[in-house]
Amino acid sequence: MNASYDVIVVGAGPAGLAAASVTARAGLSTLLLDENPGVGGQIYRGITSTPVSNRAILGEDYWVGTALAADAKTSGAEIVNGATVWSLDPERLVGVSIAGQARLIQAKRVIVATGSQERPFPIPGWTLPGVMTGGAAQTALKAYGMVPDGHTVLAGSGPLLWLLAAQLLRARVKLDAILDTTPRLNWVRALVGLPDFLLSPYFGKGLKLLREVRGKVPIFHAAHIEAVGTDRLTEVVFDGRRLPADLLLLHQGVVPNVNLAMAAGVAHEWNERQLCFQPVLDADFGSSVPGIAVAGDGAGIGGATAAAERGRIAGFAAVRALRPEASVPDTQALRQKLQREEMGRAFLDWLYRPAESFRRPTGDTVACRCEEVTAEQVRVTARMGCEGPNQMKAFLRCGMGPCQGRLCGLTVTELIAAEREVSPAEVGYYRLRPPVKPITLGELASLPIAEAERKAVER
Repeated sequence: MNASYDVIVVGAGPAGLAAASVTARAGLSTLLLDENPGVGGQIYRGITSTPVSNRAILGEDYWVGTALAADAKTSGAEIVNGATVWSLDPERLVGVSIAGQARLIQAKRVIVATGSQERPFPIPGWTLPGVMTGGAAQTALKAYGMVPDGHTVLAGSGPLLWLLAAQLLRARVKLDAILDTTPRLNWVRALVGLPDFLLSPYFGKGLKLLREVRGKVPIFHAAHIEAVGTDRLTEVVFDGRRLPADLLLLHQGVVPNVNLAMAAGVAHEWNERQLCFQPVLDADFGSSVPGIAVAGDGAGIGGATAAAERGRIAGFAAVRALRPEASVPDTQALRQKLQREEMGRAFLDWLYRPAESFRRPTGDTVACRCEEVTAEQVRVTARMGCEGPNQMKAFLRCGMGPCQGRLCGLTVTELIAAEREVSPAEVGYYRLRPPVKPITLGELASLPIAEAERKAVER
């Protein structure tokens, strides 16, 4: 790799692939970094290497990623996998570690396309072996062709829960039950977005998924769920009922992966509809930090197709900024396509807004897995006067483990907000500093100290 590039794109999901293709084809030196073994992100994970040969199992929407990956590969962008980006500063200096060696790379423009992550789903027993997220099971299927064996229960809400159920059924997995945690009152709030939803691409796809799953799997509404077992999961308890279980897959939607953007100083705001923090962006997805854009689901949850369009718009904005003389097509058609892809989003957001009981745990339920901090400890500390997550670190070390708050950030914020009787926007989120991903001292020591990099380190 070079010491500097015109554009560095972080994340090789749909937004990152699309953005890198645009900037590289415009003649800008482009580096695309992703920590996974291959490109695709979560939605197109394993798209160039999946052992799943039966296209029907993952569905046609998954295979759309083939064209995105091929376009990026032939665009001239330099694609580096197995690259952990652990730092991004306001001067667009990117810290990355590859094969145990770290280095700093300068960029004129950075497009953060780190995508989404699953929302924390803290229930009693969620740390037991045998309990994992739905996204982890989908990763195993896409990347390795692995499927569950034994008694399998899915629990939660959201479109991806039904997609995973359909994919597992197509792969001949027997599902014992789906525990739908969608609050029934959500339908009332969602009705305002129903007209747009009926005209959106989501309507037909969603209806098809529901028809595919219903009738093949017992479906129960659940207002309370607990994973039970001594050394590992043995059963799932919900609303007074018990089910034997070897595997419990939890999912209650996705939220933007904000850690890298926050570490760079990008301003964020609370999205009350999606119950998460998201960056404050302009029409071209430029952030509050000059030269740094955030595209894809990291800019707010919109889905894979919308993510790709956002990536293209951000890519063209970088081209206009760095090559004013370049011929850049009018992005109006892209914006219209993006608007269509985002139609119906309000209906889905309100319908699948997770219940408070699954976002704000109580008692001995673990809130911060890395530091083994319980919900009651967080609540008691908030009642003592702790005003926010950063002060909570001093009391309980929440957010200071290897995940750097990815698994507990929203939970801790909402618990403090509940105890203080204020909004999560007032409480805020963890203050993120590099490294935002775990790296060893050996990797830091391996940083080459060229003159430019020495100045950057000293700065």
